[in-house]
Amino acid sequence: MWHDVKALNASASGLFALSVLACVVAGVWWVANRPVFDLRAIRVETMDKSEFKHVNHLTLRNGTQGRLLGNFFTADLEQVRKVFESVPWVRRASVRREWPNQLIVSLEEHEALGTWGEDGRLLSVKGDVFTANLAEAEEDHELPEFSGPDGSEKEVLARYGELKNWFAPASLIPKGVALSGRYAWTVKLDNGASVALGREATHDTLHQRVQRLVGIWPQISSRVPNIETIDMRYQNGLALSAAGLKIPSDTKKR
Repeated sequence: MWHDVKALNASASGLFALSVLACVVAGVWWVANRPVFDLRAIRVETMDKSEFKHVNHLTLRNGTQGRLLGNFFTADLEQVRKVFESVPWVRRASVRREWPNQLIVSLEEHEALGTWGEDGRLLSVKGDVFTANLAEAEEDHELPEFSGPDGSEKEVLARYGELKNWFAPASLIPKGVALSGRYAWTVKLDNGASVALGREATHDTLHQRVQRLVGIWPQISSRVPNIETIDMRYQNGLALSAAGLKIPSDTKKR
């Protein structure tokens, strides 16, 4: 080999190329780590340009402090996104770089519709279950109560919207919707009554039962005060209970 001029030239060229590449890499690394590229600011904005209701400087600082690493070049944007999405009330985040030393973080905030289950979680208007300060969520008004099997959140949310429309002719407002493990529906109304609607045998079953109750509600409410429960799972009737009153029925439930 030592007498092969071509081989020697090729080896020399290869070594020179490696040296140049190493110098370039070292140079890039040196430049990328200059103080000028240290992150000077992380600007936070809303995705829809509206005002934040619950996300604020304090919650962001407490949720991200010590967890954002790197500079303009080395910061892992995916990791930064995950850090911000772990902050209470943040539903979604996107991150981009802005030359030469800034990150822009766009956030979408959860909007609480009601509580979910019995462990203090919240249900958003988009059907997401999340954890946040319940007192903050209820600072404007008391929230409706929702519950159901895992994975049923969006189904319960959709049913709540239907029930509000169905009960509206009787000026009744659902304040809670529960779906049992056997997929039976129960509605708590704003007057304190709990209405058992049962399972949905057909796509019209629940609607028909609510319509039947709404149709006779004026007569029932005028004659029976302090109604506590109403059972609509009867084919041609209903059963109800009130403080100090029980009305049995021999009709078979479905």
